[in-house]
Amino acid sequence: MSRVIKFFLLFFVFISFSSIAKAEITLDFLGTYASGIFDDSAAEIVAYDKDSERLFITNSANNTIDIVDISTPTAPVLHDTIDLSAYGAGVNSVAIYDGLVAVAVEADPKQDPGTVALFDADGNYENDLTVGALPDMLTFAKKGKYLLVANEGEPDHYCEGNNDPEGSVSIINLKNGVNNATVTTADFNFWDDKKGLLKSQGVRIFGPGATVSQDLEPEYITPLPKGEKAVVSLQENNAFAILNYKTGKIETIVGLGTKNHKKIKNALDPSDDDGGINIQPWPVRGMYQPDAIDSFKYQGQNFIASANEGDAREYFCLLGGEPESEENEDPEAEDERVKDLVLDPVKFPNAETLQEDENLGRLNVTLFEGDQGIDGDFERLFSFGARSFSIWNQYGQLVYDSGDEFEQITAVADEFNNDNDENDFDGRSDAKGPEPEAIKVAKVFGERYAFIGLERIGGIMIYNISNPYAPYFVDYVNNRDFSKDPETMPEEVKDLGPESIIFIKKKDSPINKNLIVVANEVSGTTSIFQINKSDD
Repeated sequence: MSRVIKFFLLFFVFISFSSIAKAEITLDFLGTYASGIFDDSAAEIVAYDKDSERLFITNSANNTIDIVDISTPTAPVLHDTIDLSAYGAGVNSVAIYDGLVAVAVEADPKQDPGTVALFDADGNYENDLTVGALPDMLTFAKKGKYLLVANEGEPDHYCEGNNDPEGSVSIINLKNGVNNATVTTADFNFWDDKKGLLKSQGVRIFGPGATVSQDLEPEYITPLPKGEKAVVSLQENNAFAILNYKTGKIETIVGLGTKNHKKIKNALDPSDDDGGINIQPWPVRGMYQPDAIDSFKYQGQNFIASANEGDAREYFCLLGGEPESEENEDPEAEDERVKDLVLDPVKFPNAETLQEDENLGRLNVTLFEGDQGIDGDFERLFSFGARSFSIWNQYGQLVYDSGDEFEQITAVADEFNNDNDENDFDGRSDAKGPEPEAIKVAKVFGERYAFIGLERIGGIMIYNISNPYAPYFVDYVNNRDFSKDPETMPEEVKDLGPESIIFIKKKDSPINKNLIVVANEVSGTTSIFQINKSDD
């Protein structure tokens, strides 16, 4: 495709989205707290305590919670830190309800049971409880009566004699107070003899020698606003689990299916070696594999919004490789480039052309789906993530997906499919593109919006989802300076790698304004934005 044609196509996209976008709200930058630590996970998950007007930020580099005073949001300042070394080897998540601070900490090794430590808003110790292996995320439910913990249960490796704990959800009952808290575990043992059924329903289960319980890896939890259930994202498994936290049972597991990138509305740019932006339909199916999820209610029904990041596992032994070590820093993973596969000549009669680097050749796909005949050639191609956000009903059925809009919208800027630790235009097209990571749903000025963080490019997509069946794009804001080199000027590049987003209601805000706060993993910064009506 000539550069002239590409220019006019991008111009058309810009005009189209300019006319579609309804500039209802804007995000106006207020201030940033900078940890001073670059590319070492110094700001991943953020929570807010309204009474003290403080942010609580996970700092994995130091294994601490950084407590930041935002009483003046334009000038956040570090108030104190909570040292978590007494509770485990690595902090993963933090949540707050009514002044109670809950922190998830993994063990060393991470396959051992983890810990949830509880503090007050001044950082004073309250209690700690043992939970499952690798507590990766936690959230309060039912007005603080329950604390739900996603225990990912990752193995140490996928070789003979590995240590592979079960994935689970820990349910901490706080109804009798912090000091009398109890823990129950919702496991997946009921499905251990139903592997075939789950796989037939689209749940990815492929760990060598692993039971269903070992293979399922809870990533994120959102309590549903109606009832006493929560949805758990099983990212690597491309599935949701439905938890009844009152009974302590996982009630069902739902495969999420795949996204057909051959459809025009689901086009993508699959190559970092095609000379620029080239968003087209391709014969690939994207696995949604959501990371962060959030829930909301519409006309009495529950809905779930998901950031469809995608993730690949390392399966080096199964693929003939070796475990990660000092000598082997890059173990074999389940992904492979399309050009290195044998494609079925019937399903892909144009395989030679497809496998060129400027076409599909550079795209990473999984080795564990697609060889339907189990004969060494691939009849279908499955990529990681969907480069979008989606809305699902309470039964795990897809009701909306943003299609190719994230790539189309960012295509009009010089930041298309950039990475989050270097400036390399188009450099992530062969992987997961903009890589949606974080999502937060909030009702502002009478409308409901989804704020979606793009982990690689950076920035926040804003969609009006007041009608979950017909969302529309509102705005895109990126607090990253692309004129600065992250490798040589990390302190000047601003925000890189948004990992989590929270919403602070006007009535809870230190300045009586609706706020969005974004924690950025790579830059180690946490930034505060004021939400305004566009005509203010």
